[in-house]
Amino acid sequence: MGSLAVENLTARYGRKVALHGLDLEVADGEFFVILGPSGAGKTTTLKSVAGLVDSVSGEVRIAGRDVTRVEPYDRRVAMAFESYALYPQKTVEQNLASPLRSGRAGRFTAAEQAERIAAVTRTLGIDHLLQRFPRELSNGQRQRTALGRVLVRPAEVYLLDEPLSHLDAKLRAAMRAELKQLGEMSRTTTLYVTHDYQEALALGDRVGVLRDGRLVQVGAPGDVWDEPVDTFVARMFGQPEINLFDAAVERGVARWAGVTVGVPEGSPDAVRLGIRPRDLALVTGAVPADRLVLRGRVTLAERLGRLVELSVDVSGESVIAVTADQRVREGEAVTLAVDWARVHVFGPGEDSARIGAARKVSDEVAAGGSR
Repeated sequence: MGSLAVENLTARYGRKVALHGLDLEVADGEFFVILGPSGAGKTTTLKSVAGLVDSVSGEVRIAGRDVTRVEPYDRRVAMAFESYALYPQKTVEQNLASPLRSGRAGRFTAAEQAERIAAVTRTLGIDHLLQRFPRELSNGQRQRTALGRVLVRPAEVYLLDEPLSHLDAKLRAAMRAELKQLGEMSRTTTLYVTHDYQEALALGDRVGVLRDGRLVQVGAPGDVWDEPVDTFVARMFGQPEINLFDAAVERGVARWAGVTVGVPEGSPDAVRLGIRPRDLALVTGAVPADRLVLRGRVTLAERLGRLVELSVDVSGESVIAVTADQRVREGEAVTLAVDWARVHVFGPGEDSARIGAARKVSDEVAAGGSR
């Protein structure tokens, strides 16, 4: 195993710059997830680490060794591509053995190959499929086989390129759990890319958010969720997306939709308030004194299994909330409450930086806006 360090990595495809001076450090044994939309440079990052992109400047080090000019087969990395990349004419066992029969992978005896294949297939639950061909496998079984081709090979770094993207939602959730267990078992340094925020939160020891070839935030999953660096990152996490509302500020107070919100010192004259739908609680009894309270009327109630997604009109603003209360009906008056610390304050405009969290103001200050 070994650490991974990328310094000032720039990658180009012709005139197009895909990565802009990327800096990244992944600790020995860490499972690091890169999250970003299509075209952000996620796959290019993996290919650059693997040595599969030619037009690259900067430096790549694996286990302290500079591999920037080293051929891909000598970098001791194993990569799983978004496609399954299985040999259709070979059985599962033959597909798994192929990386071990490469001269560059090291010379393994037949007994050593069988031992490694047996260990990986037991872990992935495909040891009963060894004599089947890819056409005889389900999508989930093909995905496990493709992962097996990576795990069976000795490597210091695993590179996983959206390996679950072709699976249905139920199977994706099951494979997420399996990947988490595999990561904890192997503790091999892993760089995993995805556009799915749930995968990032569930799998990553740390998460890096990539946009237009630049890392805009890196941190523990909980930290990136709780304190997104800007509205772009905030929108990447959560479904439905975070609510964002424009509000004017006067003397440290933002007034929006009939409520008064204290903003951090030094905030500009206009801000954007962000509230995640899952942070809004439906209040059916006494109104909490230590919460921001929003009152409105339900305009749409979408039942999504055990959860209900609500669109609530609050003084002309549409607020999205999520609740488990199946009794809520369209046209009903409701009260929503959120912890003040869960109200994010961003600068004005698109993709603005986070300033901090909102705070409660005194009753006198709040009443001042209604006179």
